[in-house]
Amino acid sequence: MTYPDPVIAQFHTVATASVADAVDLITGRRGYLHHSVKPRINDKKVVGPAVTVAEGPTDEKHPPTHALEIIDASPAGSVVVIGTGGECDLAVWGGLMTAGAVVNGLAGAILDGGVRDVTEIRRDYDFPVYARAVSPGTTVGRFRTLAANVPVECGGVTVHPGDLIVADIDGVVVVPQAHVDEVLAMSLDIEKKEAEQARYIRESGSLAAGLAKYNRI
Repeated sequence: MTYPDPVIAQFHTVATASVADAVDLITGRRGYLHHSVKPRINDKKVVGPAVTVAEGPTDEKHPPTHALEIIDASPAGSVVVIGTGGECDLAVWGGLMTAGAVVNGLAGAILDGGVRDVTEIRRDYDFPVYARAVSPGTTVGRFRTLAANVPVECGGVTVHPGDLIVADIDGVVVVPQAHVDEVLAMSLDIEKKEAEQARYIRESGSLAAGLAKYNRI
């Protein structure tokens, strides 16, 4: 799944707060991930279609097959989203996976678990990774990949393959694929109105006046 370049570019111009509000209003449900899923490498904004990986417990020494394969197989600009069932004391992402993601032009990684090799990733790649935790623990002998490009839960939100991920320092928002155009239009409108409201507050010298005029906080 890919989106037109202008759509990706416009989502880069709007804050995740505006996108989260738009998803709330349009879908009637929360699209933003739990606050623990946050940037661990840098503050780069991430916008791109989700490619998903489901992981689960094992006591066998399985390599993370699906996660490794999806990095090479996904179109440039994709965002890898890994669901773990809430386990965050293991690293489901590290330096080698980052190297593969960078050479394949992926946009970022969103993890319901942990990331490791943080110093290496910062130093050598500066690749954006949003994760619930930082952990040195390997998944080998503990977790294995179960499937790729299936719905996964990440940060309390179900992510489907092709959903649009929008992430910045405020957090991560999942935009359902069917509502991307509508959410974009509303997000841009929210940004425009908030800019006007902020200007009015500055000019009037009153927060209360700005809230009364625009009926928004």
